[in-house]
Amino acid sequence: MDACIFASMQETISAGTTTPRAEVKFKTGEDLQFFQTLRKRVDAYFREHKLSKNANATMVVKTTVLISAYVLPFVAILIFNLPFLISLGLWLLMGIAMAGIGMSVMHDANHGAYSANEKVNKFMGLSLNMLGGMVYNWKLQHNVLHHTYTNIAGMDEDIDTKVIMRFSPHAPHKHLHKGQWWYAFFFYGIMTIYWGLAKDIIQYFSYKKKGLNKNSRPQNISLFTRIAATKLIYHFILLVVPVLVGIPFWQALVGYVVMHFACGTILSVVFQLAHTVEGTVHPLPDEAGNLEDSWAVHQLRTTMNFARENKWLSWYVGGLNFQVEHHLFTRICHVHYPAIAPIVKQTAEEFGYPYLENGTFGQALASHIRLLKKFGRPPLDEIMG
Repeated sequence: MDACIFASMQETISAGTTTPRAEVKFKTGEDLQFFQTLRKRVDAYFREHKLSKNANATMVVKTTVLISAYVLPFVAILIFNLPFLISLGLWLLMGIAMAGIGMSVMHDANHGAYSANEKVNKFMGLSLNMLGGMVYNWKLQHNVLHHTYTNIAGMDEDIDTKVIMRFSPHAPHKHLHKGQWWYAFFFYGIMTIYWGLAKDIIQYFSYKKKGLNKNSRPQNISLFTRIAATKLIYHFILLVVPVLVGIPFWQALVGYVVMHFACGTILSVVFQLAHTVEGTVHPLPDEAGNLEDSWAVHQLRTTMNFARENKWLSWYVGGLNFQVEHHLFTRICHVHYPAIAPIVKQTAEEFGYPYLENGTFGQALASHIRLLKKFGRPPLDEIMG
């Protein structure tokens, strides 16, 4: 197993979890030469330019702007007696900023990439709680299950949506999936509402049942207490405090929904454009649990970049349009991805491996929709039967 897998596992172990699904094994041997060479070249880039792999001044400014755009509109809603439509516009701005914080600040921090100081990473990572999520569960689902087992059905929870959506050719097909290419965007919009209300609680019991989470043992209720308390405080601030200052509850509720719908749509679409697009693969291990690629090559085949030349988009989405670089180097702050992308691409091509990308956001979105249509159709054996 590659060194990066152990680094990813360590992120979760430090959070108090155990390593899941250890029976799946990535290929070793010659395949490891690609990542060893790539890592040396990337390390050399930072040494030659005397740069830290963590956040720089640009990242600090971005953090300040995004958090301000999330907090200050809410303060204005509470302090000033604003017309409803203006307040609604501020709730929308909060949703856009909320997604930006999730993609840029929280994401880097909880990967250990924001700072070389783990206390800083932990503090900045708590911005997820400020958005209605829970750091502990997110690290297990994202840092380990997704980043290690990318696009592997039954292991990567980012493509496991049970019934509503079908993001993998290996997932069971339902008749309703035929329309997923258009109804998906409604569920994308309510994703963070579900996350804020129920997802972390459901995951707590799910991970407890699977034995993935040592802090969810029956005798240890502190994690569940923290989850419940975080949810109550978050919703008290957003839905009760406005009522206490004289804002009608229905207005606060509508604003809450608008904020989350904007955030959920943005987050979902950006993350889906990296893995659920044409050209990426969905490999399965053989009966012995072996995968045909090393971990790093697996990331190349299952991950796709988009709109690398769009600087404004790159700023807002936290470099998540450079998902290839992110999956290979999770502990490098995203502000450095544009600089190391040519190194990754050149090295992949030298070793004969794919470097997947869509040129624009529009091309990536169209590819995602086409794949949703494809996965929405019944498998050939069902049609023939």
